[in-house]
Amino acid sequence: MTQIERARYGEITSEIKEVAAQEGIQPETIRDLVARGLVVIPANKNHKKLIPRGFGRGLRTKVNANLGTSPIFPEWEKELEKLEVALSCEVDAVMDLSTAGEIRTCRRQIIARSSVPVGTVPVYEAAVRARTQYGAVVEMDADDLFQVIADHAEDGVDFITVHCGVTRQIVEKLKENPRLLGIVSRGGAIMAGWMLHRGEENPLYSQFDRLLEICRTCDVTLSLGDGLRPGCLDDATDRAQIEELIVLGELVRRARDAGIQVMVEGPGHVPLDQIEANVVLQKRLCHDAPFYVLGPLVTDIAPGYDHIAAAIGGAVAAAAGADFLCYVTPSEHLGLPTAEDVREGIIASRIAAHAADLVKKIPRAWEKDRAMAEARRDLNWEKQMELALDPQKSRKIRLDRNPVPQEVCSMCGEFCAIDIVKQYFGNK
Repeated sequence: MTQIERARYGEITSEIKEVAAQEGIQPETIRDLVARGLVVIPANKNHKKLIPRGFGRGLRTKVNANLGTSPIFPEWEKELEKLEVALSCEVDAVMDLSTAGEIRTCRRQIIARSSVPVGTVPVYEAAVRARTQYGAVVEMDADDLFQVIADHAEDGVDFITVHCGVTRQIVEKLKENPRLLGIVSRGGAIMAGWMLHRGEENPLYSQFDRLLEICRTCDVTLSLGDGLRPGCLDDATDRAQIEELIVLGELVRRARDAGIQVMVEGPGHVPLDQIEANVVLQKRLCHDAPFYVLGPLVTDIAPGYDHIAAAIGGAVAAAAGADFLCYVTPSEHLGLPTAEDVREGIIASRIAAHAADLVKKIPRAWEKDRAMAEARRDLNWEKQMELALDPQKSRKIRLDRNPVPQEVCSMCGEFCAIDIVKQYFGNK
């Protein structure tokens, strides 16, 4: 049986026990949430090194980091270096989005080395195979696509992004009423082009039951991709985005009925004042399925700083109920990220996630902030470094900007407010 089916039968699995311990929540509570589809625990039976994570209602907001090769940078070994950086930054999941080089080798190596859930977008590899075999992506057939999905499941992928909601009807309407930036999702664009070229329905939608059966073989969690997410603020919360979301809501029910765990992906580029409404819509239309958002980015004019634009949106989205943030790096919209970009992107998203967890009243989030306040009150620098989201950077700044050893810092020196209060009020 799958994780959700076992939970429905009342079984507290080892995965549920692990998530309960991480979250400080009773295992029975986690079991109930998994059984209802409000929490997912992506855990492919073939991912041997996995330490499971939970995503969904009442849990700490999680952060994903994207890795993967590209045609200009096809070396999979570089992606393993980025994986190590991601794990050192305490990321909660990674996705391998490779589109060049030894794609399957890269995926298998990442799975073998990753202790966190690994996700993929199988249509990327299907597109690469189709171009090699047929000369064009749109010439692949449904069997080609489903074979790649089966390969990913067999290799140990814990969750897969599939663009099932990009239907022929929605694409035809979008063609008649174009957006400013059209379709920016690679997977969404591939499936839209495939349908327009062949005059056929998206097989991920028309053969959804076939997809569910593949997921069942290794207990793969579905992440229903937002192939029509807005790629700029001007396209946010438009007809195409909402129509896709309605379709995804229908597929959430079908996946749950089939005993398959499912979460839903969301935008994208969204103005600050529309983010909460987007989250409410997703939760309403998709039956409170865990919500996985890219950013969202709150402005289109921050190349080089898009990790900050995304962190702002991510904090608002998670505070409104989003459960899982996909990081954005400083390289977004510019090029493949470096290992340092990966670090910067993860830390920015973790700040957003933690800020939202304070709003969500997650007890352990408040415990951490109180512990930091106590360390600052006590001028306990080592404790402050330990509690920091990025201890490495915190220590470096402390050492670089305080050349003279002293209890206070070089910003205020002898006029340190905390030191003055400590002297005259006592350290309570």
